[in-house]
Amino acid sequence: MTEDEIIRKVVEVAHQQDLPVPAEPGVVDAAERAIGFPLPVLLRRLYLEAANGGFGPEDGVLGVPGGEWNGDWSDIVHIHEAVQSDEEDDTPAYFVWLYEWGCGVWSLIDCRDSSGVMWAWDPNDGIENALFSTEMNFSEWVSRALCGNLEMPEKSN
Repeated sequence: MTEDEIIRKVVEVAHQQDLPVPAEPGVVDAAERAIGFPLPVLLRRLYLEAANGGFGPEDGVLGVPGGEWNGDWSDIVHIHEAVQSDEEDDTPAYFVWLYEWGCGVWSLIDCRDSSGVMWAWDPNDGIENALFSTEMNFSEWVSRALCGNLEMPEKSN
């Protein structure tokens, strides 16, 4: 799917499932300042044009401040600040925690690249090797989620 097709699909889902309203530009700008990196283009557009979180697999991704709580976290800034302030966690600041699969497994987006390369974090085999690449970007990740064929990431052996 193209970015515009993804946005149209999420808008459609937002109306059907009563997702949060889109975020205000100033809120997204403030989230980027708090994280210290610009959000990948498609994620930023989805927050501004479609819904402030809730789209994607199952309960959906976390939004920026002002969206709905998802599990233990209110938004991507909330969890980002918690992770960055944890002296035992060495996850680089350019990773944004987007979606919790359960069992401690998360999908993260790399904000160094405008396409948003997706990573996963699975501490179940030890924290030292918890972070790994999913070998897809955010567009592919969210497209798969919208089509119902995105699965919880697993480390390849």
